[in-house]
Parts: sequence; C-alpha cells; structure tokens
Amino acid sequence: MDIPNCTDGHDARNGQASDLTRRSLLRRGLIGLLAFSWVGWRNVGAQTGGSEKVSAENPGSGKGSDGVYDGEIVLGMSAAFSGPSRGLGSELYRGAKAYFNHVNDNGGVGGRKIVFKLYDDGYQPDPCVKNTMKLMLEDRVFLLFGYVGTPTVTRALPLLKKFQDERVYLFFPFTGAQPQREPPYGDFAFNLRASYRQETAGLVNNFLRTGRKRIAVFYQADAYGRSGWAGVRAALEAHGEHLVGEATYRRGQRFTGSMRRQVEILKANSPDAVICIGSYAACAAFARDAIDLGLQVPIANLSFVGSENLLQLLSEGRDDAETYTRFLVNSQVVPSYEDTSIPAVREYRELMARYNPAVPEELVKEPYSPFEQSFVSLEGFLDAKLMTEILRRLGGKPDRAGLEGAVFSVRDFDLGIGEKVSFGPDRRQGLQTVYYTVVQDGRFVTLDDWESWLS
Repeated sequence: MDIPNCTDGHDARNGQASDLTRRSLLRRGLIGLLAFSWVGWRNVGAQTGGSEKVSAENPGSGKGSDGVYDGEIVLGMSAAFSGPSRGLGSELYRGAKAYFNHVNDNGGVGGRKIVFKLYDDGYQPDPCVKNTMKLMLEDRVFLLFGYVGTPTVTRALPLLKKFQDERVYLFFPFTGAQPQREPPYGDFAFNLRASYRQETAGLVNNFLRTGRKRIAVFYQADAYGRSGWAGVRAALEAHGEHLVGEATYRRGQRFTGSMRRQVEILKANSPDAVICIGSYAACAAFARDAIDLGLQVPIANLSFVGSENLLQLLSEGRDDAETYTRFLVNSQVVPSYEDTSIPAVREYRELMARYNPAVPEELVKEPYSPFEQSFVSLEGFLDAKLMTEILRRLGGKPDRAGLEGAVFSVRDFDLGIGEKVSFGPDRRQGLQTVYYTVVQDGRFVTLDDWESWLS
C-alpha cells in the first residue's frame, strides 16, 4: 500500500517539487518518443507492452484511411479499465457504447458503424502517452474520444500539438480541468462537461451563502487535484476568504488504505466543510475516516469522483451506512438519471437496459460490477449522442480537416436535457450547468434546498 502524502499547507511545496521532478522525467521520455519517425514508431509499436493489451473490437476492415473505412468510423479511447479507478472508464464506456450501439443498429452514420479502438491506461500518465501514440500513429483512428482523468489527458495533449498537422482532436474527455480549455492546448480538444472551476465555485458559493466560511480541501497530489485546489482557492478569494487547511494523497490509493492522518490535519483547523478533489476509492476512505474521527461536517466531491462507486464503498455491508453518507454532497455535470421527466434521461435508461454494454473481456483484469445507471455512464451517453451529431454533419465523406468546422456548426443543439449546446472558435465547451446531489434512501438525489439540508 502506498504511504499517504499528507500536508497541512507547508508540505505541499515538497509534494509539488516531487511531481515536477516526475514531470521533467516524463517530458524527457516523451521527447524521446517524439524523436521516432512514424515508420520507427510502427516498427516498435508491437513491442510496447502497455499498448499491446487490447483492441477489443478489431476495427479497420475495408478500404479507407485515417479511421474512416467503407463500413466504419474508428474512435480511439484510452481510459481506466483497471486499478482502483476502473469504475470510471468502465461506466463512461458503457454509456457511450449504449448510444453507439443504437446508432449502429439503425444504419450508423452514412452507412458506417461507429466503433472503438480501446486501450487501458489504468488512470496512469505513462500508459496513456503510449496508448495515444499508438492510436494516432499506428492505429490511425479518426479522432480520440472519452479519455478519463486530468493526469492522463494533460500528458496526451502535447502529442496532439506535436502532430497538429494531422488534425487529431480529443473529444469530450472525462475531466473538467483547464489545460484542454486554454492555451497552449485548448485548440486540440472539445469539451462537453462543465469545468472544475465551475464545480468548485458552485460548491464554495453555496457553502458561503449558508454561513460555512471555513473551508478545507482534500485533494489528489497531481494535476487533477491541483486544478480543483486552485478552483476552490480562487472562489474563496473572490469572496475575501481563504483555505483553512489542506491535505493530499497519492493517486492510486485504495479504499482499504488509511486517511486518518489527512483527517487529523484538517480537523485541527476546525473546518465548516471539506471539498474533496479525488477519485472514489480515496474519497470514500477519507469520508469513512472523517466520521470515525469525529469530523462531522459536509464533505463535498466533484463529479469526477464517481458517485455510485463512492456510495457503494461507504455503504456495502454496513448496517450504519447512513452515518457515513449523510454529510456527502456531490456536484454533477449531468442531471439526475432518476429524473424521467427529462427526454434524454428516458432515452438513456431505455438504451442502457436494452444493450447493457460490457467492457470487452480482454480489458477486464479485476472484477467490476457495473451499475444499471450512473452519472458517469449518463455523461458517456450524452458524449456519444453529441459525437454522432458531429459525425453526421461531416457528410458522406468524413475527413479530419472538416471536424473543427462541423463542431463549430453546432449551435443551440438540443441534447434533450434542457440546456442547449453551442460551440464556436472561442467556445469549446458545450455545457455550463452544475447540479448538486446528496444521499437519501441509499442513493444520490438532487439537492434543491441547501439551507434545509444543512440545518
């Protein structure tokens, strides 16, 4: 088990210095990778261990190039299908696959089926870099879709810039971080979800509005955690407030690990609320230890956490589950999948039940039981729905050169969730709304009244 990386504010600089060292080493390795010619990369690609794990769907049959064939359009996806965050990649893929199956069963896009070239990165940057190189240069996919996580996406973006003449874009990554939203990499990605800045600002504003001014942060010690930490700090400073405490943990922490030290650090600063920027295993461990150590204040999580996975870890096998979940409030970037008054939610529930997509067997290294519905799979579903619309706008001869124009032609498009989607040269994020949920009767439900909940 990894030893937790803790900080009360002063040790954060040391943790960041270590991250910078790792980042420098990775950059050096990346430069080495980029030094290969395309032919050279193809020659070594088959020998690259992480990349060879799988392509589950074996796309690429028929005549064509750059991911568009007589009967297929190939999307490349590197995501977490193994490790303690495997639920995120699994659920995002399942939601997208349910919609693409529906499209394919109804003639595809211009007679072409939408298929995936899939690789597992375990939510780790190095495998993601290798997978991305392989997807672009060897598999020659049409575009990249549905990557999971800030630490992985931030390593893939420099590759898209390096090979920008090929016009390979990343569509709808499962992260709300800033690097794919601003220079120098914002031109190579399109986002559907609201940003972490919007999520953290919403949480801070609601806590401050209800009198909870002493806010602390628990965060993952990497690009994801720092992105959320910066968002919380900026939102507080806008109101003349500041963080009262912070504690970190290392990416990859499992639920069985201890977060007692992190809880003790934050508890010593008497926070009114804690905002967590992490993945579900670590955040569930923190929430568990917070209750056990008497830190009974609202604990907020961002949408990336994977709400259902978090709730399952805190509840499974417990008679006193409500004790551990009553203080949770999670921000979301899609509406509740329980709200069947929303047209897209009805469609999502119907297609998830009809297809019940499974992660390809080649990618399954550890047991995972999917959820019938989840916020993550609903997001993947909406990603796929918008992706299909963009592909349709390319016409009968899809070409990478036309992708950006096709995206920018999306104006006031109705996804069926009540918020219209628009893109443009200065607008590369489609949705802006943040939702809030709390646990009631063993499930996350929409929070409409913060005052009543906090009373």
